[in-house]
Amino acid sequence: MTEKKILITGASRGLGLAISNKLSKEYTLILHATREESFTNVDPKHHLLCADLSDPNELHEFCKRLKKDHGDTLFGVVNNAGIALNKSLIYQPENEIDRMLQVNLKAPIMICKAVMKQFLLNKRGVIINVSSCVGETGNAFQAVYSATKAGLAALSKSLAREVSALSEEHAIRILSIAPGFIETDMTNPVPESERQDFLKAIPANRFGNVNEVAEVVAFLLSDKASYINGTNIKINGGIL
Repeated sequence: MTEKKILITGASRGLGLAISNKLSKEYTLILHATREESFTNVDPKHHLLCADLSDPNELHEFCKRLKKDHGDTLFGVVNNAGIALNKSLIYQPENEIDRMLQVNLKAPIMICKAVMKQFLLNKRGVIINVSSCVGETGNAFQAVYSATKAGLAALSKSLAREVSALSEEHAIRILSIAPGFIETDMTNPVPESERQDFLKAIPANRFGNVNEVAEVVAFLLSDKASYINGTNIKINGGIL
């Protein structure tokens, strides 16, 4: 059986760590974080490929190394790395805007670009871009973050159509997931009053956890999800 490697960006904590733990036994993982020191006790069968995705030069080198070292056996990509710098747009410095655009949107675009040719040669592969519910609903003080997450959903739908135009017979799928309010270190600082406001909008009457999202990612990577493509899967407890 051909080895299946899965790249997970932002894999050292939060949602990325949960996804890594879920996939660890079934796949060989390529784990990304900004620094290698972010990882401890990594199984020797897995690989570390670290870079600061906010740096265009490091992103370029990251994509180059990904293709050179893992291209032939790469089966899946989970573009999970992202940053949220919450602030009113009128007070948001341009360098913060650029950083969110670079990490949340340009980096996934460039990673998709790096792997697409090999996927087309292999006629197989899965890309999962981690969007967010705010990419659809919008959210005050997250204008740029929401825009980047909406961009990931559009990117996924467009690339799925692009693959179809380039190859008649293939098993390549590109989609996005849109988690809602998930308990992570990104949401922990949210004030209690805001948490309660969020909770009122969730029909499930609770926040989600990272393992629930990881389960969905594992399913979407599997053959059981072979007819799910070019869509945005909501994991949000019913937020409208």
